[in-house]
Amino acid sequence: HVADLRGIFIPDNIEVTVTRNYGATADDKAKTLIGKLIFATAFVVLLVLFALGWREAVIVGIAVVITLAMTLFASWAWGFTLNRVSLFALIFSIGILVDDAIVVVENIHRHMQQGAKDLLSAIPLAVDEVGGPTILATFAVIAALLPMAFVTGLMGPYMSPIPINASIGMLISLAVAFIVTPWLSYKIFANVDQHHNEITAMQLRVNGLFKRGMTPFLNGNQGRGKRILLVIVILVLIALSVSLTLTQTVVLKMLPFDNKSEFQVVVDMPEGTTVEQTAAVMRQLTFHISRVPEVVDYQAYAGTASPINFNGLVRQYYLRAGANVGDIQVNLADKSNRDRKSHEIAQDLRGPLQEIGQAAGANVKIVEVPPGPPVMSPLVAEVYGLDYQQQVATAKSIREVFENTENIVDTDDTVEANAPKLVLLVDRQKAALYGVSQQDVTNVVYAALNGDDIGYMHGDNVKYPVPIRVELPVKDKSNLDSILDLKIVNQAGQQISLSEIIEIEQSKREISIHHKDLMPVVYVTADMAGDLDSPLYGMFDIYNTLKEAPVNNGQPIAQHLLDAPATPYQQALKWDGEWQITYETFRDMGIAYSVGLLIIYLLVVAQFGSYLVPLIIMSPIPLTIIGVLPGHALLGAQFTATSMIGMIALAGIIVRNSILLVDFINEQVSAGMAFQDAVIASGAVRAKPIILTGLAAMLGALFILDDPIFSGLAIALIFGILVSTLMTLLVIPVMYYAFMRKHME
Repeated sequence: HVADLRGIFIPDNIEVTVTRNYGATADDKAKTLIGKLIFATAFVVLLVLFALGWREAVIVGIAVVITLAMTLFASWAWGFTLNRVSLFALIFSIGILVDDAIVVVENIHRHMQQGAKDLLSAIPLAVDEVGGPTILATFAVIAALLPMAFVTGLMGPYMSPIPINASIGMLISLAVAFIVTPWLSYKIFANVDQHHNEITAMQLRVNGLFKRGMTPFLNGNQGRGKRILLVIVILVLIALSVSLTLTQTVVLKMLPFDNKSEFQVVVDMPEGTTVEQTAAVMRQLTFHISRVPEVVDYQAYAGTASPINFNGLVRQYYLRAGANVGDIQVNLADKSNRDRKSHEIAQDLRGPLQEIGQAAGANVKIVEVPPGPPVMSPLVAEVYGLDYQQQVATAKSIREVFENTENIVDTDDTVEANAPKLVLLVDRQKAALYGVSQQDVTNVVYAALNGDDIGYMHGDNVKYPVPIRVELPVKDKSNLDSILDLKIVNQAGQQISLSEIIEIEQSKREISIHHKDLMPVVYVTADMAGDLDSPLYGMFDIYNTLKEAPVNNGQPIAQHLLDAPATPYQQALKWDGEWQITYETFRDMGIAYSVGLLIIYLLVVAQFGSYLVPLIIMSPIPLTIIGVLPGHALLGAQFTATSMIGMIALAGIIVRNSILLVDFINEQVSAGMAFQDAVIASGAVRAKPIILTGLAAMLGALFILDDPIFSGLAIALIFGILVSTLMTLLVIPVMYYAFMRKHME
């Protein structure tokens, strides 16, 4: 559209450059994720192809495509768009959505191998056999995911497409597995000769493997010691995994930095600085920025804010105005054309730019686009009290603690510097003698400093008249003598110099006082860099220092983590920033996790009619920690909010596997099989569909492993499923045997 305007509305000598195009980046990300969605689906189908056969792969592939199509329609009807989060929800859900179809197809496949009389009678029996546990397992996964849709705060809308899309998809996949999959199986296998009672060498090896592996843990009281040892080993592994967070081997963070194509440099000069001085400092900064090879272009704004961006929504950068403020918008080359990530580039630039700023008395901050909902600053300390001057003094002391804490950068506060102010006082007595009014003096000074239209030029071919504006040159506006030398004409036509009727009074500019919930507050802000790169650790380092630091009239200041002080009678500090949103998000996700576990428990109680069996079925949930946290440590990744989403999803997936195992044991015992033999057979028979569904979920997660934001989700799923699935095949049968042996034998 801009190209169409050239030469007509935009003169030829005006250069137009696109400085930001979020539409292009959004389109690129959407296309990339759609491609990953297709690849994830294809790889899951290939998995079934190699595990079961090409006919089963065709059935699963058609079922997945139908499920995805219906899920996309339901997502559109719900009001979601095809954005980054909703597409990640579908990719992450691929492995879960295919579970029902795989379980049904695999069981049909097994029944035909075991010598079913005919296909028409085998399919209903096979579907019925896994129908109950499949329905229960599907609702268990939904119960684990859906409560996340009720996360409050800024992260709620950001995350809601994941639980809602996945839950809708699970319901649709269940319907497809019971309606479409059996019908497709009948059509595709109708003319295929079945090999009855076919037991492959692989099945024999699997049966032998589970018999040798499980028998020592069974055998009545003889295996009790080994069962206790197994529990002790699991508890030790869980404790060692949790200790990774205590030793900071796994760092906790809200969300990691994304690899963006931009960042912002915010410049604050002391109050009273002229815009020319601000622009001069920014020229030095941009000169250094221009030498960075990854920088494509930059835009510098002196005395005004840059066009509003994501940070401007909450940090209110769009309100920045005044001669002493400046913004530099830095645009980087596309991530495919550079080796370093945007975060690395920003980190490397922080030191040199701040050195340039300090030499000129400027506070220079590097501001990156936040990966999630933005906050005022990653580290925010709110200082409350009744005496504002005392608040300012306390805030200055707290800022010193910030600056002396390792890896704390970009420290600032909302206290404005004392800037000189000259007040022009009109000597009314002299002015009256000269016949000059105070209004006349005001008009002259205003015209000199701000400009005034004294008339208009009317041209023959001009639609609007051109104003004739008078004001002092910029270089003279800062010179008081040039203003005092101005003449004013009195009623008698005499020219009176302003210096004869004006007196100068030295004063100070009024400062801004911030308020929050009607209480005056002083903010101290900062960010954290270094190896940990998580503001939470820096905040608690400062928190511990302030416990002893005499920052409040020689005494430590009271600190509040969750709520502001109820009364401002004494100086107090409230921590905000990324800590607040991290606490609210993980609190709500923890509540959602607990609610999900409770719903799962009630569902299993209703299915099995027991209060003990659900506890056994849910016991592998802690096993996910053994995979998730070491997986993050192995890949050097931070444990983030998306990692927590993966852990919540794992609860439903693992319970699904447990339900299939326990239900099979009960069925075999009802059919007359010995309890111990049924326990061993459960692992041998159900290992294939459990491993297949686990691999499918891991393959779906594999395609989002390279994303900076959602890699935590992928790591949690991949390592959590890998470890917990393998351990579940042993732990669940053994625990079920240990607790139910007296009831079943």
